[in-house]
Amino acid sequence: QVQLVESGGGLVQPGGSLRLSCQASGSIFSINSVGWYRQAPGKQRELVATISSSGSTNYADSVKGRFTISRVNAKNTLYLYLQMNSLKPEDTAVYYCNAYLIWPIHKNSWGQGTQVTVSS
Repeated sequence: QVQLVESGGGLVQPGGSLRLSCQASGSIFSINSVGWYRQAPGKQRELVATISSSGSTNYADSVKGRFTISRVNAKNTLYLYLQMNSLKPEDTAVYYCNAYLIWPIHKNSWGQGTQVTVSS
């Protein structure tokens, strides 16, 4: 089992920056890839960015060039970050940390979410 805790959300003006953090603990050896997803009011949850255990990254077209995902593997903890620059009002959403687990079964694990609001 893996526990995910996000932090770093808040209110920022258009053009500003925020850095989201996620701490993963528990059976982190079972994690294949991690990433960030977001869900705006009235919309489906969508992928923002993912990063594999080898460091390969994938971004949604809407955030390419503005967001950067990174991870740091510690002894019993995995840290996931999302640096968000040049934020736009359409980036407003609840951002969720995700871990795709491959043991004992394949499944997604989610954090509780952190609100990001981009507004003047």
